[in-house]
Amino acid sequence: MSTLTRRGSRGLPSLFGAHPFGALSREIDELLGRFGEGWESEWPVAQRMPSLDLTESNGSLEVKMDIPGMNPEDIEIHVTGDTLTVSGRHEEEKKEEDEEKKFHRVERRTGSFQRSVTLPAPVRESDVTAEYTDGVLTITLPKTETEKTHRVAIKT
Repeated sequence: MSTLTRRGSRGLPSLFGAHPFGALSREIDELLGRFGEGWESEWPVAQRMPSLDLTESNGSLEVKMDIPGMNPEDIEIHVTGDTLTVSGRHEEEKKEEDEEKKFHRVERRTGSFQRSVTLPAPVRESDVTAEYTDGVLTITLPKTETEKTHRVAIKT
């Protein structure tokens, strides 16, 4: 009867190097890092999703979203059930052919974005308001009466 030896995972490092999954992770990071390069007409991936704060007070939810350089007419807000969706399109400025002006770098974002967030409480969709000031969109979403906290008195 012959004896079989077990190699286990020792054969894997000799084929791929010391850490095969580390190399894969670096390759994925590099690929994702290059994803937005060369897309002058679209926002880079990290900038396509504007950052936001979602807060809750007694009677309402409030969303503050940073979307500088937009015209309010180019922003759409939809509330459906427990989901708030904000989308918009920022058009590229026309760069006139000018003999005196040479562009060395164009990084200002253009293109469209969409951001959806699940709301932590039901809201009265018909009473939602929005205000856009200094690049910050503030959306106020009044909660429904059934969601408000009510103090219950205990009878003795």
